[in-house]
Parts: sequence; C-alpha cells; structure tokens
Amino acid sequence: MSSFAQRLRSEIEYAGLLQKEVAFRAGIKKRALDMYLGVQASMPPADVAVRLAQVLNVTVEYLVTGETHEEKKSQKYKGFELDMDCLPEKIVDSLKEMVHTMAKYEREKRQTTKSLEHIITELQNAGK
Repeated sequence: MSSFAQRLRSEIEYAGLLQKEVAFRAGIKKRALDMYLGVQASMPPADVAVRLAQVLNVTVEYLVTGETHEEKKSQKYKGFELDMDCLPEKIVDSLKEMVHTMAKYEREKRQTTKSLEHIITELQNAGK
C-alpha cells in the first residue's frame, strides 16, 4: 500500500517538476515539502494538500487515500470512447497525440498563471 509521501513523490516525478518548483507553486517552503516526502512523512494541513494537488493536477482525495473516481471519468467519456472505437487506428493515434499536446499546453498555461499570481502576491506582501 502506498502512502501520501509515495503518491506525492510519484506525481511530482510524473509531472516532470523539481521539488523546489512544486513547493514554490504551492506557496510552501521546500523544507515543508521535504517533511511531507521524508521517511517519517508528515501529512500536510488541508489547505496545503489542496494546493499541492492543484499544482500536480490531481485530487486531494487521491493524494491522501490513493483512491480515484475512474468510474465517473469513464462515464463522462463513454460516448467519446465508442466513437474512437469506430475510427481507423491511424486516425485514433493522431487524435491521441493532438489531445495530449493540447492538454500539455493547457497545463503549462495554468501553471504559468499560478506562478505569476504567486509572484504578484509576494511582491504585494513585500510592499506592505
């Protein structure tokens, strides 16, 4: 059974981010993230878990419990999957690549926006 720390580490690796990037984007200190990833892995406060999940584009529920709601996702895309099954493999492969590229772009755009919002907040706090 995997732990919060193992799932967090795995999601950081999957996202291709450095730990310091995750900490920055979540608005926490790198040392705090180290505590959540360490051998004695402490559980973060709820607000921090939410921000970590947002940065990694996963649910808090998944990070904390390891459970997902795949059945909800499968229902959401059921018609799409049926349509894809009717198409030739070459077209399906092209569509998969296109969707992957578009999703990657959207994730990067979202992360850039969050980083800019964090920088603006830091600058505003520094000016007070």
